[in-house]
Amino acid sequence: MKITYLAAAFMIASPLTYAKPLNLDLTKSMPAIEKFYLGLHQSPELSYHEKETGQKIASRLTKLGFDVTDKVGGYGVVGIYKNGTGPTIMIRTDTDGLPITEQTGKPYASKVQVTNEHGNKVGVMHGCGHDIHMSSFIGTAEQLIAHKDKWQGTLMMVAQPAEEVGGGAKAMLSEGLFSKYAKPDHVIALHVSASVPAGKVSMKNEYTMASVDSVDITIKGKGGHGAYPHTTVDPVVIAARTVLALQTITSRELSPLEPSVVTVGSIHGGSKHNVISDEVKLQLTLRSYNPEVRTAQIAAIKRITAGIAQSAGLTKSHYPVVHVHEDESIPSTYNNPQQTNIVRSAIADAIGETNVLETKAVMAGEDFGLYGRTDENIPITLFWLGGVNQQQYTNAMKSNQTLPSLHSSKFAPDYKVALPTGIKAMSNAAVALFNKK
Repeated sequence: MKITYLAAAFMIASPLTYAKPLNLDLTKSMPAIEKFYLGLHQSPELSYHEKETGQKIASRLTKLGFDVTDKVGGYGVVGIYKNGTGPTIMIRTDTDGLPITEQTGKPYASKVQVTNEHGNKVGVMHGCGHDIHMSSFIGTAEQLIAHKDKWQGTLMMVAQPAEEVGGGAKAMLSEGLFSKYAKPDHVIALHVSASVPAGKVSMKNEYTMASVDSVDITIKGKGGHGAYPHTTVDPVVIAARTVLALQTITSRELSPLEPSVVTVGSIHGGSKHNVISDEVKLQLTLRSYNPEVRTAQIAAIKRITAGIAQSAGLTKSHYPVVHVHEDESIPSTYNNPQQTNIVRSAIADAIGETNVLETKAVMAGEDFGLYGRTDENIPITLFWLGGVNQQQYTNAMKSNQTLPSLHSSKFAPDYKVALPTGIKAMSNAAVALFNKK
């Protein structure tokens, strides 16, 4: 995921009332947090396999006095700390790594290799910065417990597995996250950024990340000899027409004011030069912010594929099969404006107004948005934590170079600066929400 930001800090029009910022001295605590980070970085686990990672987080929360439950929705962890009467604030981190062989050249680089579900040997890396998320998460828990005289209420720490495959939030919610443990009044999270300098954060109100859908289309035809195409119904030609026609969904069927992406990422069909195959398979990713746009995208895909098949002479029984992977579908992330303004102000007071930037929405997705799409309509806020070394950032801007993105084998956040910034930002955001008036 790649994110850009505007150069000026976002100024809030009206003042908000909440507790004074925590004056956090992290000098003594950072060595242990950095060690925790390096340990996580060197031992990443793939989605649905975060057993050891979950145990590490559960152990840390238990030592801090949380009532901890592990193996929630897979290897998820829920920690509850009750500190008098007040709101319930949920802080979420994700825990899974990616099937990437790290190529950062760092002395602490991950060397983990595993066999995936296809029997292939793959490297594993925290290429999306979840190790930064978890370390900031634990550091925040430590600071909130150390300063529990500054807030009242229930602190709900949630370590979620399987974010990278869009299944973790669903699994935890389906196991009763908001009914068995606690129902939060506010939900907050951070995500490391590969394009914001370390020491800064960025955020925006309303839509900040997109909904994501994976769609498979199986186009059927009538195969035969490549020398006698008139005796066949060629699914490769139908697929070619379909790929082009699908691009008109965004350009001609949806409002130009509504962001929409329809990408055909994979096309497979045929086996030999002179053989016309019986079918071709397409794989698509869909992105949008507005749920109505998502519905329109899917409806248009079904209509267009059926129409092209009919025009090729196929009967209804041979129309393309459109399969939407509902189990992988995630909604857009909508930052509640009122809550996000409070979070923004609290972080600005803690790390400096010039270090809080206004960002643009991205078409990348995150299942964090699910926590705000429950029946309770809970307000959520996700902000971006700068991860790029300042000198590296400056050099890249001067030379117009592209920085390594999230999910890159060369992404290496400046953890010594990012971690204390994340802890200060998240701790103060939580206290502000506990004490908002």
